[in-house]
Amino acid sequence: MSVSSKRIRRTLGVLAAPLPVLVLALPVAHAATAPTRTAFAGTATPHLASDAVRTGSVAADAQVPLEISLKPRDQAGLDAFLREVSDPASPQYKHYLTVPQYAAAYGATDAQIAEVTKYLKAQGLSVGAATANHLTLSASGSAAKVEKAFGVQLGTWHTAGRDVFANTTAPTLPTDIASVVSGVAGLSNASLRTAANHVDNQAAPHAGTVLTPTKARGGYNLSSSISAGDNGSGQTVGLVEFSAYSASAVAGYNSKYGLGAPTASVVKVDGGTTDTSGSVEDELDIEVINALAPKANVKVYEAPNSDAGEVALYAALVSADVPVISSSWGEPENQENNLSSDDADFKEAAAQGQSVFAASGDSGATDDGSTLSVDYPASDPYVSGVGGTDLTVSSSNAWSSETGWSGSGGGQSDKWSTPSFQTPVNSSGHREVPDVSAAGGDSSPWYIDADGSWTDVWGTSAAAPNWAAFAADYNTAAGKAGKAKFGYANSFIYTVARSSAYSSAFHDIKSGNNGGYNAGTGYDEVTGWGSYNGAKFIAAEL
Repeated sequence: MSVSSKRIRRTLGVLAAPLPVLVLALPVAHAATAPTRTAFAGTATPHLASDAVRTGSVAADAQVPLEISLKPRDQAGLDAFLREVSDPASPQYKHYLTVPQYAAAYGATDAQIAEVTKYLKAQGLSVGAATANHLTLSASGSAAKVEKAFGVQLGTWHTAGRDVFANTTAPTLPTDIASVVSGVAGLSNASLRTAANHVDNQAAPHAGTVLTPTKARGGYNLSSSISAGDNGSGQTVGLVEFSAYSASAVAGYNSKYGLGAPTASVVKVDGGTTDTSGSVEDELDIEVINALAPKANVKVYEAPNSDAGEVALYAALVSADVPVISSSWGEPENQENNLSSDDADFKEAAAQGQSVFAASGDSGATDDGSTLSVDYPASDPYVSGVGGTDLTVSSSNAWSSETGWSGSGGGQSDKWSTPSFQTPVNSSGHREVPDVSAAGGDSSPWYIDADGSWTDVWGTSAAAPNWAAFAADYNTAAGKAGKAKFGYANSFIYTVARSSAYSSAFHDIKSGNNGGYNAGTGYDEVTGWGSYNGAKFIAAEL
């Protein structure tokens, strides 16, 4: 018992006889000042592997960076808007919102932001300004203050060769604060995103259709479009990256093929990252965009590979209203800690007409390595999951054939039900992925400059930026024609795929499997609707 608590008890004892009414009132007053707290849904110790060994507790003075996600307002109104903006028969079709319009209609109010900020500061945490969309707050403080603010304990573990920390109980907040908060990222650093690529370390490309800019443009019928100036000019593609990269490698690729692409710029989110372990992924993403949309501006959004970094990165992308986004990083859907927070950002992206593409994973139908499962964020309904194929081109570099790659991630989500755009081709009751596909198999790798060494790289992480580049090319053509941009990609893709334009705008891939599902006519869980036929797709829609 502390000295102060002993002093209080002695004082109450003296007062007890002459002032019995006060003695009765004091406990009641004390109970009224203790707010009830609400726990957030989720695991107490986020997705620790079975080999995890508890090693202790986080030092009380260790600094912990956090990202606080706020609940969007008027979900029913937002859903109604998305139905209208996605319906070709509606006068609202593709009339998207700006970030300020979204924030005013659906973001947290200034009063709500102020309320959460006041609470966090009262707990001794430093709090940054809200993001432009009014959905995310950055905060930081010592482990001791974070534990107190969120009613948790932060333990340490050793797992898979790493020392990690995680909350041992579900976080809580006073109920009035919890009513406007949807998630807290940063209470654990156990979760890592991985890049969906494979590198063949050899000096010369191997046999098969090894993709250079010329072969890829020919295979996907972009040569004439790019020559005509529909080359990504005036467009920005934002890349999701959790690693730094070699700018000289990208410069080497552009120089070898005479692409004349603008130099990519880096946007550091949540402090950025100095980790270069995934540099080949960054370089692949940038070089594929440069090859297929050579005049597009590429912005590389770099963040720490952590839950907090992921939340901050997506919040930054939607707050900046980047027209086209590509992510080649993911993890099994059932291991993701930020589903609710990220989904709110992806939903905002749809409302703002941002096209978001993500690699569907390279583990076929068993993304978690053992059970039928899918990769995230490709599985989110507001993200277009991109599967992998083996592409063959002719001697004149025209599309010849395409087969579903065995590693193409695909299947059924166990987190989201069938979205409305997928209902006509999906009776499973679950969101299915991928939505589309492009070259990603080992028989049609990209030949790139990876950290100064030329090598073959493949995976669905080559397919996602392929579609992002095409969306940028489409947007250039649409701007010249005075038409609407690609926009919310799943809405547009499924509209085109279910129209008479499908047979010309897409390559329907009818063969191949991923160990759980087979490719076939029309939509399937290996290749989605298939790959795009660039010039014909643009001609059909513009």
